[in-house]
Amino acid sequence: MSVAPGTDGVLVDRYGRVARDLRVSLTDKCNLRCTYCMPAEGLPWLAGPELLTDEEIVRLVRVAVELLGVTEVRFTGGEPLIRPGLVDIVTSVAALAPRPRVSLTTNGIGLDRLAPALRTAGLDRVNVSLDTLDPERFTKLTRRRRLGAVLAGLAGAAAAGLSPVKINSVLMRGVNEDEAPALLRFALDHDYQLRIIEQMPLDAQHGWTRDTMVTAKEILASLRTVFDLSPDPAERGAAPAETWLVDGGPARVGVIASVTRPFCGDCDRTRLTADGQVRACLFATEESDLRFALRAGADDDELARRWRTAMWGKRAGHGIDDPTFLQPTRPMSAIGG
Repeated sequence: MSVAPGTDGVLVDRYGRVARDLRVSLTDKCNLRCTYCMPAEGLPWLAGPELLTDEEIVRLVRVAVELLGVTEVRFTGGEPLIRPGLVDIVTSVAALAPRPRVSLTTNGIGLDRLAPALRTAGLDRVNVSLDTLDPERFTKLTRRRRLGAVLAGLAGAAAAGLSPVKINSVLMRGVNEDEAPALLRFALDHDYQLRIIEQMPLDAQHGWTRDTMVTAKEILASLRTVFDLSPDPAERGAAPAETWLVDGGPARVGVIASVTRPFCGDCDRTRLTADGQVRACLFATEESDLRFALRAGADDDELARRWRTAMWGKRAGHGIDDPTFLQPTRPMSAIGG
């Protein structure tokens, strides 16, 4: 791998993309067992010593913000709400200067209880995963009877002011592909923002196929059976979601078409796993170990240099359509969204 040139202050790759958005996985564990993510029995979890400590997470985020120009920090999992030190981590990150925007992607279970403390700590907003409004389908999809807890989490987030509250939904053929209009109606009725995501090849079972993936074209066609959608005139920028005005606006709905309409050319994300590995792309097959360097006594400048080198090697695109594409060894639950 070539080494990044003098790019102090930013995380830039060979194609000129600058990473301003950091996704931080706080744990690989989850309290759901979604069929498109992991097997019913779960996965071999990371051992305690392999996980970054709260202090190590905050230090690496501080390096990203102060030395590498990161302006957005999103905490993910697994399920980040089960990380015991979550509130303290958010407090420390929100206190950094310059202050990054701080958000959280969660399945929503327990969010009603934690939302006020997270808001006080400095969390700005949340994304909550919700693939179905049908209790039986929810149980089949997640292998847990927790739909009520997720809905309570959404309501609790809104009440605490963690807005805009966004819903992330994945549609699967033969499972819930008919629910796009109902999910959008639910979001509109509660002043949430819906994002429907094409299923990606990141399941632990490596069972993903295009045949079961509901495409962006199909999602939009389904939504248009009930709603009038028009292109959003707002600049998309590096946002993963392409958005449409619903019935003339101002409400919007987004579709994240990572597979059929990739947006790699505008990607501004870098990822840090729960065990301290930098991933330049969600679909990367390589990682760069910051945990080892951190624990070996590397100073902040050295950590920043290693991070810049890792990002310089980022590929032009994820290559899902390439015949040589290999699914990452880590599943989504171990990478972070």
